[in-house]
Formats: sequence, structure tokens, C-alpha cells
Amino acid sequence: MLVKFFTAEAGKKMFLIRGARRPKFKMTADLLPFSYGTYDGTLKKQGLSYIATADHVKHFSQISADLMLNAYATYIMGLLDAAFPDGVVVSQWFDKLFYALNLINNGFDPAIITNIVEVQLLPVLGVAPEWHHCAVCGRTTTTYDYSEQFGGLICERHFAADPHRLHLAPRTLYYLQLFSAVELAKIGKIQVNQRTKAQLQQTLDQIYDHDVGLKLKSKRFLQQMKQWSLTPK
Repeated sequence: MLVKFFTAEAGKKMFLIRGARRPKFKMTADLLPFSYGTYDGTLKKQGLSYIATADHVKHFSQISADLMLNAYATYIMGLLDAAFPDGVVVSQWFDKLFYALNLINNGFDPAIITNIVEVQLLPVLGVAPEWHHCAVCGRTTTTYDYSEQFGGLICERHFAADPHRLHLAPRTLYYLQLFSAVELAKIGKIQVNQRTKAQLQQTLDQIYDHDVGLKLKSKRFLQQMKQWSLTPK
């Protein structure tokens, strides 16, 4: 069996697990999705690596049991899979993935945690919006809007320069700025009202569609699931 792992030591790697199809295979539970722990074997720079044993393996059980949480977690992992080539060490993002999944597993709003990952991955994906001052003049103010044309926030002096600016609410802009800098490991509580959540998602969807050009199947499935949950019974 071939299984892809996100490792702290070597980034994303494909591993061969011998005997995984046999009845009563001892590591079956250790290879379930949304598992984490210590795996021993042979790590190769080129070609297939091997895993022989596993130790101290735990599971994000709430994610595994809930289809919606599963969809959010799968999309997050899909983003990281698209952002980084196999075999590239990205220990910072290994930690961020763990903290993101842990927060979702522990009851934090999965949409907000996913938005934080989406915002912080933008520079990795080649899009680095200016979140802290006007992208045109560098001015710092309290009145901004988001401009795809200028690649970030613009102040009111330049609103007329972009007729297609997004007309975002101040609260949405506040959270976009916050999400760009917040450390997932230090999140204690985040509550966002539904109207702001909807605009955050609409904004990030537009940036990912227009500027990043990344359209994952896991994202489409997540969007379909949200529509199912809104369908009257």
C-alpha cells in the first residue's frame, strides 16, 4: 500500500507499507486518515520510502466522525498539497497543519480556521496581498477596501482608482488583517457573526479563483456540502 504522509523531517512523502492488505495487519488503525504520531522506517531522498512500525499514534476522532469537519480538514490538506512540492521540508507548515486540525477537532469553527489557513497560504501560492497599509501610497488609515487590481488594501483616497474594489465591510477587513498574522497555536477563542463569515468566504473564494487560480475538488465538495445543509427539508 502507498500512503502519503506530511512529515516534520521531509515534508510530504509517499511511503510504501508492506503487508497492509493482509488480514489482521497490525498497523491498520495507524494508517487511517487524520492520524498523527511517530512512524519508523526508511526515509529516502529519491524513490519510495518505507514505514515498518508506528508508535504513539493518535487520531483526530471528531474530524473522522463528522462529514463536514472531514470536508474542511481534507480541503486544508489539499491546499498544502498544492502549495508545496513533495520532499520539501516546511516545518512551520507542518506545525500549522497540526494546530489547525487540532482546533477543528476540538470544536473551533472549521470555516474560520480554514479561512486563517487560506489567508496565510496566499504568499506561498504566489499572491501576497498588502494587509497593513495602502497598497498604492503606503498610507496607514482606518478606512480601507480590498483591491485585486492593486493587490491588497487601498485607502479611501484611491477608491476611485479601482471601480471593481470589493466594497468590504470594516469588520471583514479587520478579520482579514487579523488572520494574516494570528498564530494558530495561540488561538483561544474566535467568534465571527454569520454575515461577516459569508463575506470573508466570498472574498477568499474570489482571490483564490481570480488571483491564485487554484480550484480543488475538495473545495467544490465542501461548497456542495454547505448547500446541502441549507436545503429545506
